[in-house]
Amino acid sequence: MMVAAGSLAAMLESACYRHPDQATGIVCQRCHRPICPRCMVAGSVGFQCPDCVMAGRRQTRQGQLPYGGSRSTRPALTSQVLVGINAVIWLAVLLTGGQRSPLFRMLAIQTQGFCATERYILAVDSPAQCAALGATWTDGVTSGAWWQVLTNAFTHLDVIHIAFNMVALYVLGPQLESVLGRARFLALYLVSALTGSAVVTWFSDPYITTMGASGAIFGMMGAVLLIAWKHHGDVRTILVWLGVNVAITFVGSSFISWQGHLGGLLGGMAVTAALIWLPREQRQRWQWPLVGLVAVLAVAAIVVRALTIAG
Repeated sequence: MMVAAGSLAAMLESACYRHPDQATGIVCQRCHRPICPRCMVAGSVGFQCPDCVMAGRRQTRQGQLPYGGSRSTRPALTSQVLVGINAVIWLAVLLTGGQRSPLFRMLAIQTQGFCATERYILAVDSPAQCAALGATWTDGVTSGAWWQVLTNAFTHLDVIHIAFNMVALYVLGPQLESVLGRARFLALYLVSALTGSAVVTWFSDPYITTMGASGAIFGMMGAVLLIAWKHHGDVRTILVWLGVNVAITFVGSSFISWQGHLGGLLGGMAVTAALIWLPREQRQRWQWPLVGLVAVLAVAAIVVRALTIAG
C-alpha cells in the first residue's frame, strides 16, 4: 500500500493517548484514539486500547449486548408469547363468529366508525341511531376506539394470513432479541405495529377494516436489513425476502394493506437506526428517547388524522 509523504507525516504526529511521548499511526478500533505498541491489544479486527478491552470484558460479564440491551437467557420466549397471544385471539374471533364477531369488530382497525347492514354502509353517525335501524355499528379510531391502533396487529381471520405472519415472527424474532435484548425487541415490534396503523389511518379508506401483524413483521425485516448492513453482512437474502413480500403486497393490494406494510417497515427501520447507530457513549442516554419519539410521532399522526376527519 502506498501512502503519500504528507499523510504519513500526519499519522506519525499522533501521540498515544496513554503515552504522550510515543508517536504512533495506530488507532483503537472501538474508540479511535491513537495507541502505541505498548498499549495495543489484538482484537478480532485490528487492535484495541486497554480501556476498551476492559469495558468489553465488563459488558460480557454483565451479559450486555452490543447495543445496550441485556442478554436474554431464552431469546425465543418473547416471540413465543407474541405467537401465543395472536393464536388465542384468532381462535376467539373464529369461535365468536369470524368476520361478524363483535370481538373482531372491536379489535381490528377502522379509521372511522360506521353503521352497516350486510350490504350497505348507512349514513348514520351514532350507535343508537344504527341500532334503531336494525343495523350493526362498528367503532373506529375517530369514534373512540383508540386501542385499535395496537390491537389490530394481534387480530387475524384467515388461517394462511396468521400462519405466514407467525412463521416470520418465530424465525426473525429470536434473532433480533439475541442482538437487541428483550425490551428493545419488544419496543421494535410494538412501535412498528403503531407506525403501520398511522399510515393506515392516513392512506386507507376510513371505512376499510384492517388487521394483522404484517406491519410489525415488516418492521422486523427492516431491522434485520439495517443490522446486517451495519455489520457488512450479506444483505442479499433479506433483500430478496423483502422484495418478494413487497411484490406480493402490491399485486394483492385489493385485499392486502400496503399502507400497514409500508408504515411498519419505515417505523421498524427508524427504531433500529436509533438503537444501533448512536455512538456507544450516547446510547444509554438517547436510545429510549428516540424510540419514544418515533412512537409519539406515530400517535400524533393518528390524532391529527382523527381530528381532520372529525372536523
